[in-house]
Amino acid sequence: MLGTLMLIAVPTLLFRLLGAFGVGRFATWRVSVLHGLAVMLVFTAGAHFLPSGLGPMPGHHDLVAMVPPFVPFPRLAVYATGVLELLGVAGLLRQATRPKAGLGLAALFVLMLPANIHAAVEQIPFNGEPATPLWFRIPEQALFIAVALWAYIPARTEAARRADEVPA
Repeated sequence: MLGTLMLIAVPTLLFRLLGAFGVGRFATWRVSVLHGLAVMLVFTAGAHFLPSGLGPMPGHHDLVAMVPPFVPFPRLAVYATGVLELLGVAGLLRQATRPKAGLGLAALFVLMLPANIHAAVEQIPFNGEPATPLWFRIPEQALFIAVALWAYIPARTEAARRADEVPA
């Protein structure tokens, strides 16, 4: 149940630690968290293409099972969302494309919310594990949406930060 959150939290902390040791790319929590989201998305996107039962992550069959009945072509929907997640990863890694990627990922997470609700309500297991309860899925999805929207918000420039530090 906490696996996906750990796929964000652990890389985020490692990236921020790199920033503390002087790796300029990870000098802020914001960039570290967004790269943590990218790591999580690489793993979850991979699950869209791999067979179920290969490891701790759900596989393609598990994800197809969670697609609500009103969605046509569930297999194609799973492949398409996997591709969109990977495109989001690519966008998150570059500062120039980060806002658009963040907005796109936030929209994708909102569109995937019905599948998460359906999986919880219908008790659809992943990899033979019990279904993740709705009380966990909704806040988790809200966190993903919030982090993606954080990517959408323009980063403050170094000049703006210095201007704020100058006493009036």
